Amino acid sequence: MSRCRCRRSTWSRTPAIWATGRRAARRCSLYILSALFGLSQGGITPAYAVIIREFYPPEEAGVRVGTVLMATLFGMALGGWMSGVIFDLTGSYQAAFVNGILWNLLNIGIAVGLLRQPGRPVEQAWR
Repeated sequence: MSRCRCRRSTWSRTPAIWATGRRAARRCSLYILSALFGLSQGGITPAYAVIIREFYPPEEAGVRVGTVLMATLFGMALGGWMSGVIFDLTGSYQAAFVNGILWNLLNIGIAVGLLRQPGRPVEQAWR
């Protein structure tokens, strides 16, 4: 039988190298997800002002944009808090994800309902 000629310290450091690689991969995926979230949120939020400008007169734009942004931030804060409460009650994030999916289905239903309504022409909104 031959003996392993590797130094023992190399093998003892290997798990630390693996752990460092896994941490770096997790950090990289976190950065990628953060960038995707930031890009999508950065694209949606300015659209609120554009949509409001298209459908409402300029005198109402400031109040309406503020109200929409306040409701958006309130919903984001409520969703995070609600998920934490659900996790505390159930001990699992599965119910929290189901809760988030149900709220998103409600949002889609509201959006579809609004899209089915006949819209006002832009010319009428600016009068």
